[in-house]
Amino acid sequence: MILINLLPHREEKRKRRKAAYFTGLALGALAGLLAAGLWYGVLEQMKSAQMERNAFLGAEIKKLEAQIKDIANLRAEIDALKARQKAVEDLQTDRNVPVHLLNELVKQTPEGVYLNSIKQNGKVVAVNGVAQSNERVSEFLRNTLYNSAWLERPELVEIKAGGAAAGGRARTYDFSMRVSIKVPQAAAPAVAKAASAAVAAKAP
Repeated sequence: MILINLLPHREEKRKRRKAAYFTGLALGALAGLLAAGLWYGVLEQMKSAQMERNAFLGAEIKKLEAQIKDIANLRAEIDALKARQKAVEDLQTDRNVPVHLLNELVKQTPEGVYLNSIKQNGKVVAVNGVAQSNERVSEFLRNTLYNSAWLERPELVEIKAGGAAAGGRARTYDFSMRVSIKVPQAAAPAVAKAASAAVAAKAP
C-alpha cells in the first residue's frame, strides 16, 4: 500500500530547523553564562587571595616599621652613650693633664734653665723662662720634641739677652716658647677604660 503525505512537509521542516536554531542559541547562551560565571568566580578568588596577600604585607610592613623605629631609638641611645663616654674621656684626660704637664716640664728642663711662668690654653702651653745660654734653650726644645711622651711640637717664640747673672760673670737669656700637649698611646686605653667604667656606672 502506498502512503502519500499530503501535509505541508516543507513547513514542518522549517519549523523543526527554527526550533533547533533557537535551542542551539539557548544552549550557547547558557554555556556563555556558565563560562562567564566560572571566570567571575575565578577572578573573585584571585582578588580575595590578592587582598589577603596585601593584608599580610601590610601587617609585615607595620612590624618592620616598628622594628626600624626601635633600631633608630637604639642608635640614638648608642650615640648618646658614645657622646657621654667621649665627654668623660675628655674630663678624665683633662683632669690628669696638669700633673703630667708639670712632671714632664721638670723632667725635660735641663740644668741652667729656669722657668718663670707656665700658662695653658687648651692643648697649647706658653712657657717663659731664663737660660744661662742659647744652647740650654736649644736642649730644652730638643728634649720636649724627642724625649717627652706628653709634649710635642715645641716652638721658640722669642729669645733675648737679659741681665748679668749673680756676680756679674755671665749674661742670661730670657726666652718664651710654646709647646703642645698630647696623650701618649700607652695612656689612651687606660683613659678610655676609666671613662667607660664611669659611663656604665652613671647609666640607668
